[in-house]
Amino acid sequence: MKYFIYARKSTDEDDRQVLSIEGQLTELREFAVKEKLEVIEEFIESKTAKVPGRPIFNKMIEKIELGGHLDNIGILAWHPDRLARNSVDGGKIIYLVDEAKIGTLKFPTFWFDSTPQGKFMLNIAFGQSKYYIDNLSENIKRGIRQKLRRGELPGLAPVGYLNELRHHTIVKDPERWKAVRALFEAYATGDSTLENLQKLSLSLGLVSRRTNDALVLSRIEGMLQNPFYYGVITRKGEAYQGSHEPIISKQLFDKVQRVIEQRSKPQKAKDNNSFAFCGIFSCGECGRAITAEKKIKKSGRTYIYYRCTKKNRVCTQKYVEERELVKQLNELFQKVALSDDWKEKFMKQWEQDYKEASTVASSSAGEIKMELKALEGKQIRLLDAYLEQAITNEEYTETKKKILNRKIEIKENLKESGGRGLRWLELFKEWILSAHQAINYVDSGNLEEKRSFLQKIGSNFHIIGQKAAVELGFPWAAASEKSRFTVWSG
Repeated sequence: MKYFIYARKSTDEDDRQVLSIEGQLTELREFAVKEKLEVIEEFIESKTAKVPGRPIFNKMIEKIELGGHLDNIGILAWHPDRLARNSVDGGKIIYLVDEAKIGTLKFPTFWFDSTPQGKFMLNIAFGQSKYYIDNLSENIKRGIRQKLRRGELPGLAPVGYLNELRHHTIVKDPERWKAVRALFEAYATGDSTLENLQKLSLSLGLVSRRTNDALVLSRIEGMLQNPFYYGVITRKGEAYQGSHEPIISKQLFDKVQRVIEQRSKPQKAKDNNSFAFCGIFSCGECGRAITAEKKIKKSGRTYIYYRCTKKNRVCTQKYVEERELVKQLNELFQKVALSDDWKEKFMKQWEQDYKEASTVASSSAGEIKMELKALEGKQIRLLDAYLEQAITNEEYTETKKKILNRKIEIKENLKESGGRGLRWLELFKEWILSAHQAINYVDSGNLEEKRSFLQKIGSNFHIIGQKAAVELGFPWAAASEKSRFTVWSG
């Protein structure tokens, strides 16, 4: 009788303790010499046997099924689980033995002969291999679920984190986590594209560890949408509270998602991109957009004129030259700017208010903790309802996600200021510092900076009678009339 040698090893967890292919071949060849078996061909494969479809195995079976001069061939393998770990391939081997297409099977580690008893033992061996695979798969899934419940991420850590092998946890990468946060902060402004973030990440040294190249755009996009960075792990639609330290706040993550959502909407093409004030001003008479055009005089001097597009309407408005428009905006910036004296007065009062608000915030922190406790109770009741099949899996997953996100928001509020009471004071301090810097925009020759600051302090921009009209927001409107301030005048 002639024999085929079949050797197989995969990278699966269950195959780690198995002899290497080279080791199997050495043992099988020595076994063949010892038992005086004639080997006519060797089939070597690095493929899992969990599922049918191994090409080398199928090639061997096809040769056996074709028969011819290979009738009643034998197979030599290290163990039955090298031939099959699934019921389809195992059944095929046994069927070919029944049909006498396979004369015998020989294994250095397992006894077999072509008798009812031998076939029964082979069936058990294949069944054990299948059971082992199924049980291992279920154990792995159970282990993953348990890790998720503990707030641990199964698998590789995202960019900005490291897998800490000693304790099997995920920790912040001391060399990269700040760069990751910088990407989120830059994108949240709405002024950066994915391409900008790619350049920023490269400048910060945030590159692919494998290739040392810049992060690809799809990976950066995935990072921006990964809730892991604010402390939540998602798996198959379900959210889990992570035990790792967040890199960003949920508030920053939500800002980024709003920018992504806004950019996913169809955008109208912008005209006059080379002119600083196009796209924000409209005509105060007819409401049409303001356009701009460049004129070069015989003297060689360049002028830029802003005017109403006057599309389909009669409009009497005249153009205004850019230098005149800039002059008017500079006057507005001077009005809202805080001098050193005014800044000092505001900051003195701010410090007093901050101390008082801190006292109030400490008491409100107790209320926040009560709400947090109520949410935890709600989460327990939700799980009970799910286990009693009172709600569907979809309802459970969606509600759990909402509760988890609300808990994170509350914890962030508690961590940042001890409550919402201090938030308005933080914003007010930002305004004081921003208004104190407003005078810098008067002196700046950068028209894009002027445009950005203009959009920051007001809205509803019009040009009428060759004059810029701006609706100032609070507290910029009050700052433009500083003579009315009396509270801190003493």
